[in-house]
Amino acid sequence: MARHVLIIHGWSDTSKSFHALADFLGAHDYTATELWLGDYVSMDDDVRVADVGKRMGSVLDDMIKAGSLPESFDVIVHSTGGLVAREWLTTHYRGRAQECPMKRLVMLAPANYGSKLAAIGKSMLGRIVKGYNNWFHTGQGMLNDLELGSPYQWELAQRDILIAPGAGDANSYYGDDRVWPFVIVGTHPYANLLRQTVNEDGADGTVRVCAANLNAKGVTIDFRYSEPQQVVTLWGSRLDGFSIPLAVLPTRTHGSIIDPERADRDNREDIAETPEEKAQLGQFILEALDCADFDQYRQIQQKWQDFSEATAARRTQSDNPDYYHQYMQANFDVSDDCGQPVNDYFLEFFSNTARKNDDANAYLHRSVIEDVKVNSQNPAGRNLYFDRTDLLEGYYPQVPGRGDPVLYLSISAASPGKNISYFASQKTGADMQIAVHYEVDETARWLKHNATHFVRIILPRQPAEKIFTLTRYDEA
Repeated sequence: MARHVLIIHGWSDTSKSFHALADFLGAHDYTATELWLGDYVSMDDDVRVADVGKRMGSVLDDMIKAGSLPESFDVIVHSTGGLVAREWLTTHYRGRAQECPMKRLVMLAPANYGSKLAAIGKSMLGRIVKGYNNWFHTGQGMLNDLELGSPYQWELAQRDILIAPGAGDANSYYGDDRVWPFVIVGTHPYANLLRQTVNEDGADGTVRVCAANLNAKGVTIDFRYSEPQQVVTLWGSRLDGFSIPLAVLPTRTHGSIIDPERADRDNREDIAETPEEKAQLGQFILEALDCADFDQYRQIQQKWQDFSEATAARRTQSDNPDYYHQYMQANFDVSDDCGQPVNDYFLEFFSNTARKNDDANAYLHRSVIEDVKVNSQNPAGRNLYFDRTDLLEGYYPQVPGRGDPVLYLSISAASPGKNISYFASQKTGADMQIAVHYEVDETARWLKHNATHFVRIILPRQPAEKIFTLTRYDEA
């Protein structure tokens, strides 16, 4: 028997964009009375994701109390709608996720860990293009939350996915007796000429695959210690021994991920696909909505993982192989051991521990590290975008002396003033290096493909000797 389904749109969109998806569900035993299209304000500058999630809780509570919505239903979200649903779940049902009426959460190209386009939306160009009919508002509050590496994403990820060292809250929101999330995202850029300007490989034109994937990693790198095993601390996970299903579709963009049957007359993107490829999106959506128990959920996770790896393998026979490269992103946040933010720093990656400028090092910074963004709300925050395929297949083979190459990280930070330095007082940068990726030892890797990583770096703050001295009274 078909269940009630709520459909929630993304930033700058409305429910009108989801008639095709609703029609598709209607053709598969979902009647009109069981489908709900949610609308929320996303273009006014004073509205944040937390505001929408709070209001969503009030509306749904009232509907359930009135009997117009059952006490158990499923939710389909697109883009920013993923953040709204997670916000509602982790605040309205904090510590009691088993009571949440949402069971299956199907996320279509969710911006779980941000979008590069958020910065463009906040720009003057964004205000002109998107805010022309809204007093030049573009939803600054919501775009701040959507910006890559935003403080909001750090906080939300630690609410529902990650457990940072010392965190007392160990609530879980996803699992057998809780919510079952599914993530479906495309990896084909926009083909429309104007939209091509925002494309990047490993993304659907708006959201990166690794930013859509809800499975995140967390790590603390504490340079106060000298032993590597003390320096790196992996964060805990609120996912109890399972991963959230992720399906990466080869022919879908951010716009077409919401139209399962994308009719040829509506395919303005002119992306070639076989009938089997066209049907894949609808099959995945129905498979998620039809999931009957948690054992089946785990089976879907493995099946979708195999499918996503097959999508990545298309690069070997594609005319556009870069579309199918696998990427990873890392959000760095740097502070000193007094908890003060460190805004002026430089991250360096290398395999040659002598740090000589060789062809491999040039390739690493040209082709592997493809984008670096400083977060506008947190100057101590950086988002780095890595081409994991080029790392394994292009960079490591060039490393001199090869052996089993390892990717190292070090950091150099400018002193905050003449009386304070970081690390040893005579140094201007890191006095040690930390391995972050291994070519051969997969078990030792904490940088994972198709994933977002939250990396907290702590630097030792060193006061100059003159800040405090003792002089014997009889020598004064």
